Amino acid sequence: MSTADDRYFSEINSLSAVLEKRRGESGPIVLANGCFDVMHVGHIRYLKAAASLGGILVVALNDDISARRLKGEDRPIFCESERAEILLALDVVDYVLLFGEGTVDGIIRILRPDFHAKGTDYKVETVPELETARSVGCETVIVGDPKDHSSSEIIYRIRPED
Repeated sequence: MSTADDRYFSEINSLSAVLEKRRGESGPIVLANGCFDVMHVGHIRYLKAAASLGGILVVALNDDISARRLKGEDRPIFCESERAEILLALDVVDYVLLFGEGTVDGIIRILRPDFHAKGTDYKVETVPELETARSVGCETVIVGDPKDHSSSEIIYRIRPED
């Protein structure tokens, strides 16, 4: 990913400054997050549904280290810069923020989005960042289609374990 892309951020305070300038002019700010390793239709449906909630969609993207911690030593398949580039190629994604923490609590505290969109593998009450979101006036919403798609399952079908 070219660091010249002004929609890609590895430093939250820089993105926060951009969003503060845009806050209120483009509609609600929506935060979605995930690894997005081996993009599939479930990711697209999740991001489209998240984008439909507001005017600006920020995607917090797990960096390679945190994706490996979540998904296993053989992941991610695509490096963080390529995953970011793929996300930014989607019309519905306005900004990508790389992060390495276990949750997006810190991102919610700093960016103060209007909505935190999570996929249907969650219920609102099981979202780890729910209390943080509430504390800054952010509504947690569940969006997308049923969790019938999985990057891990796709990878397994391509290279089954022997």
